[in-house]
Amino acid sequence: MLPLLTAPQIREADAYTIAHEPISSIDLMERASKAFVSWFVNHYQDKQETISVYCGTGNNGGDGLAIARLLFEHDYINIEVKVARYSDKSTTDFDANFARLKELSISIHELDDGDTQPAEDADIIIDALLGSGLNKPLEGNFKSLVEYLNSLQKNVVAVDLPTGFYTDGELEETATILKADLVITFQQPKINFLLPESAPYIDCWEAVNIGLDEGFIRSLQSPYQMVEEKDVRAILKPRAKFSHKGTYGHALIIAGQAKTMGAALLCSSACVYAGAGLTTACVPESGLTALNSYQAEVMAIVRNDYALPDLELSKFTTIAIGPGLGTSDDALALLQRVLNDYGKPIVIDADGLNLLAANPKLLEQLPAGSIITPHLKEFDRLFGEHKNWWKRLQTAQLKAGELGIYIVLKNSYTITATPQGTLYFNYTSNAAMATGGMGDVLTGIITAMLAQNYTPEQASIAGVYLHGKAGDELALPNRLNVVLPGQVAAYLPATMAKML
Repeated sequence: MLPLLTAPQIREADAYTIAHEPISSIDLMERASKAFVSWFVNHYQDKQETISVYCGTGNNGGDGLAIARLLFEHDYINIEVKVARYSDKSTTDFDANFARLKELSISIHELDDGDTQPAEDADIIIDALLGSGLNKPLEGNFKSLVEYLNSLQKNVVAVDLPTGFYTDGELEETATILKADLVITFQQPKINFLLPESAPYIDCWEAVNIGLDEGFIRSLQSPYQMVEEKDVRAILKPRAKFSHKGTYGHALIIAGQAKTMGAALLCSSACVYAGAGLTTACVPESGLTALNSYQAEVMAIVRNDYALPDLELSKFTTIAIGPGLGTSDDALALLQRVLNDYGKPIVIDADGLNLLAANPKLLEQLPAGSIITPHLKEFDRLFGEHKNWWKRLQTAQLKAGELGIYIVLKNSYTITATPQGTLYFNYTSNAAMATGGMGDVLTGIITAMLAQNYTPEQASIAGVYLHGKAGDELALPNRLNVVLPGQVAAYLPATMAKML
């Protein structure tokens, strides 16, 4: 796992690296600036374009000064540096880089308190005004400057993070933030990059390694973790010789009604493709023909008026309930029976979540280790309205611990909250997957992982990763604008084979 650090932890990692590598702070700044420039020159190759580098007088500004110098040395000759000297304070490393820059024939324009905004006709603006130390909304001169730069609608490349943007914590709706086409960030993504509130301000980001001490970073035990491919490879187990269908569990999926059988079909199909040894779908009699036609490998239990036949739930390795089930009294009774009679971890999605939201006392009956998979609206129905995603993170962390469950909060970077307080961010998936039914497929995958005796944490982490990875392998190489849920389900065996 890649630990994701808060702003104070980033400063700790900087300080530790400086003290123990050892390396001077100015040399670490030079290393970071070189990493930025290395990425920049490979992607902005027209050296005739005009570039304005806006610098504050802190260390982010010091990075900007070093970047301007290094770009000049790479033959980017149309560079101007604009320094926002809105106070008398500056850091030692900023001063050192300012002295180095003055030795070159680079135009430097200083902006003082109360100055009018500078004329700006550059093709590219590099934003190095304020760094990760910001902990309050912009005001005064910086706010006015950022508003002015936003009004120009230039191509903006931010150094580490956009001015006005926080590394972590709540972003105020009215905050003034410099909108960046690209952020070249140091060492690792910032936590707030992974939340939807970043979308209006950051088109894309790229993390460049600046050589901070990885051992120390991992020792900080951040509750925020990014799942890496190697983590999922370590979870997945190849199928052993002489294993059989019983080895890989029996999943029961309680889903669908007459008009919403699609959810049941997608969920049960994904469960089969993700490797459950046996998959049984409990569906209304009206959906039996559709099930047999869509996926012959799925067995069926027919229910009438939502009543489960007289069967022993304990014979199933795991149960998923909710996709397309509806929220009638009969559906509620079905959910209550599962909660009353089945003591092992279950997976709840879609209408199952809506039933929990309407009957919150049922949350306390969830078997330990159960997994719920809400999207934003379902999450807020369960746990109350939230002003922003940062607050949702804190609630997910709290409720997972209180209830002893895993909360898979669906997002572009889906987040799994564990009872131990860890929040795992997933980076696989793409916008082509934004299609109805994709969540049903995810539920089926996670259910299949549980059936195969992966732990609830492993099932959540690996299930989310594989779901997104299959979508990536379908969409990205083929430049597809839309990938259908059924395609993702059917592609899962190939994705898993590559992982193994």
